[in-house]
Amino acid sequence: MTEEVAQKARRSGRRKRLAKSAAPPKVNPAPPGQIGGAYQPLTEAELISIYNTALRLLEELGMGDVPDNLAKVLVKAGAEPIAGDRYCFPRAMVEDMIGKAAKTFILHGRDDERSIEVGGDTVYFGTGGAAVQALDLDTGLYRPSTLEDLHNFTRLQDTLNNVSWFTRCCIATDVEDPYELDVNTAYALMKNTNKPVATAFTLAEHVDPIVEMFDIVAGGPGEFARKPFLKVHISPVISPMRFGEDAVDVTFECIKHNMPLSCITAAQSGATAPATLAGFLAQSLAETLASLVMVNAIKPGHPMVFANWPLVIDLRTGAFAGGGGEISVLNAASAQLSNWLGLPSGVAASMTDAKAIDAQYGAEKAMTSVAAALAGGNLIYESSGMTASLLGASYEAFILDDEMHSNTYRILRGVEVTEENLGYDAICDAVLGEGHFLGGSHTYEAMERDYFYPSLADRENPRTWEDNGAQDAWQMANAKAKSVLAEHRPQYLTAEQDAAIRTKFKIL
Repeated sequence: MTEEVAQKARRSGRRKRLAKSAAPPKVNPAPPGQIGGAYQPLTEAELISIYNTALRLLEELGMGDVPDNLAKVLVKAGAEPIAGDRYCFPRAMVEDMIGKAAKTFILHGRDDERSIEVGGDTVYFGTGGAAVQALDLDTGLYRPSTLEDLHNFTRLQDTLNNVSWFTRCCIATDVEDPYELDVNTAYALMKNTNKPVATAFTLAEHVDPIVEMFDIVAGGPGEFARKPFLKVHISPVISPMRFGEDAVDVTFECIKHNMPLSCITAAQSGATAPATLAGFLAQSLAETLASLVMVNAIKPGHPMVFANWPLVIDLRTGAFAGGGGEISVLNAASAQLSNWLGLPSGVAASMTDAKAIDAQYGAEKAMTSVAAALAGGNLIYESSGMTASLLGASYEAFILDDEMHSNTYRILRGVEVTEENLGYDAICDAVLGEGHFLGGSHTYEAMERDYFYPSLADRENPRTWEDNGAQDAWQMANAKAKSVLAEHRPQYLTAEQDAAIRTKFKIL
């Protein structure tokens, strides 16, 4: 063989190896739905103490601002009026409702392959939020988020495997009318993805007509309620310890249509809840239990995510702080409490305070999301795309967060200790043979099965990085987001469905 032929053979072999390493793995080594719960910031005695304090708050302090329609339901279930127009929830009543509550349920996608089961010890990342600004792909600066952004974010995340459900991540600030906003938000979700989705309703009277849209998509009147593919984000409790009438009214309407609920408690430390972490957890648990009592008093066993989201403020300035050690441990503790009660848990993570895609962004996203996942949060909200303390949503962030989630899932997967994996024979063969493990069958099998290979994180040497343009993560994610938005234009509505929706609704 001549030297020229040998060089061609080496180049050909290298190209084949590079192509093989660039190809998607035969088996995803880090899929969604991994098992959480290894991180337990609270001891059993601490769990019991926080729980007992929460029950005492509900029994002795009770809940204020209870609307008349809810008061009737609660009294029938065992609540009692007390001084100050408040209603107390006896311990036996609360524990009865915990027993009746749904422990697991399906979040349906319009594609059954994308449905997920909520509850137990599985972990899924998804979205949330109501950002009013978007980080512009071209200028790199923030501007008011628009309806076009909502459509674009929805179809971008449709391509991301680790966003297991999509809640509208931004508000279309260019749609002023509240009803038109709710309608067009729902339409954007229907058009651009067939994953499980979620939204919010501004007023109760918006629910019935928008369900007509869902019925058109589902196949006819009443079909949506049979297999609801949308859940509702709602905050029926306002901290500290009172109900919000508009949200309660929306709750009644959504339950009527069998829509799963994420009942979100969003107290803020030192402002609407105690600054001490233990006191915060006790009050926040009591408030989320009040939502659970309300839902199950209306309809026992209705699917509800126990979405106890501890939020932190910077006590020096009063500003919301979405990243840091305190919010990491609080959300982990919240997930642990919810799972200890056997309830489908929802917490929030990756709410970085960073405005740019920078070191602060990466550190805050990683610490908060890993803590929530290790603690076993069933649904981890806000975990994709959010920046600037939830004020902003970023296309680049969606791309980068998706890769981060794969690494987190790989952490959750842990170490599989088996006779084969321990590799006694492989060690002996390497020591007595070539002196290394490169190219061995044991290594090749592990390469496909056990390792996640990032597409954005750069692992090249500095010279190669320079030769490739010396790009940072923001630049790489920007290019990827633009490429996806240019190419991925799904049509999840048929022409007939779209026409029927446009006949009934003002689609902007």
